[in-house]
Amino acid sequence: MALHVRGVLLPDDEVRDVWLIGDRVTFEPVPGAETVVDGGFVLPGLTDAHCHIGIARGGAPITSLDQARELARTDRDAGVLAIRDAGSPYPYPELDDEPDLPRLARAGRHVAPPKRYLRDIGVEVGAAEVAATVAAQAAAGNGWVKLVGDWIDRGVGDLAPAWDADTMTAAVAAAHAAGARAAVHTFSESAVEIMVRAGVDSVEHGTGLSLDLIDLMARQGTALVPTMINIRTFGHIAEQARGKFPGYADHMLALRDRFPEVVRAAHEAGVPIYVGTDAGGGIDHGLAAEEMLLLHERAGMSAEDVLAAASWRAREWLGFPGLVEGGLADLTVYPEDPRVDLRVVRAPSRIVLRGRVLR
Repeated sequence: MALHVRGVLLPDDEVRDVWLIGDRVTFEPVPGAETVVDGGFVLPGLTDAHCHIGIARGGAPITSLDQARELARTDRDAGVLAIRDAGSPYPYPELDDEPDLPRLARAGRHVAPPKRYLRDIGVEVGAAEVAATVAAQAAAGNGWVKLVGDWIDRGVGDLAPAWDADTMTAAVAAAHAAGARAAVHTFSESAVEIMVRAGVDSVEHGTGLSLDLIDLMARQGTALVPTMINIRTFGHIAEQARGKFPGYADHMLALRDRFPEVVRAAHEAGVPIYVGTDAGGGIDHGLAAEEMLLLHERAGMSAEDVLAAASWRAREWLGFPGLVEGGLADLTVYPEDPRVDLRVVRAPSRIVLRGRVLR
């Protein structure tokens, strides 16, 4: 049966009538449609653009599709109807079109340097194998590759690039040649510079960004997914590392402390920014609203800009059209205007996914 929705559509900011026919949106009236929303503020669902439903709480890879389903449903029930899994050690292509799960944009496994990343999560390879591994992981995902651009180098006692600059640049080129977009994990100043200049499609975290690189990202259209919830953990990371690596500990704290201003500068420069929680491992699922509030309160983004970063612009970026003619039949409804009080996004009153009412 067709569904009818009436409410204030964002970002249009006007009361509209929308009809959902199966998994498609139309603004043409459908006689006999069941009205499932009559009032409130309507978004095309939230998006978590940096999430890991292939990693269990505590950091181990999941071992079953049911575990992935459970994590994805936790996000869905918080209003997240589209997810970009930014690296999964467990393959789950079977879930791409599962009716009650969020839309999925997936990378394969992280491509990481040997013995310099989280155990059992990435495919760890030396420089000579990076390009071929990137091509293989592009085939394992459905449009994305995840590169580990830096991690602690215990010999140096601080963050350092994963491979040499030529190898990292070639990795981005290999992803593009395979028809995938490349996302890069990076905390350090040196690695993020290499990867932005190499033409990476999205910078994950990006604590080491400089003003010059921010300007370059804006010109190139390179996206930033700040994962501010993740950056809050840097204090704990520094505390654990200080005994053996005091320089690394100080570096991590300095990166954490300057990061809100980095995100603010990126937003003001016109860098595309998207909401991502880095859920999986040490960060719980279902926290997209909290990430949105951090971007608003700490980085100074307006409520409307944060909503765009979490909803219609993020969906467009990932290839999941929103509440437009012929778009996808996903929506969340809020009883009050989230542009006035962003905290409203913590509690959607109605969730419709793929044309089915879930709440």
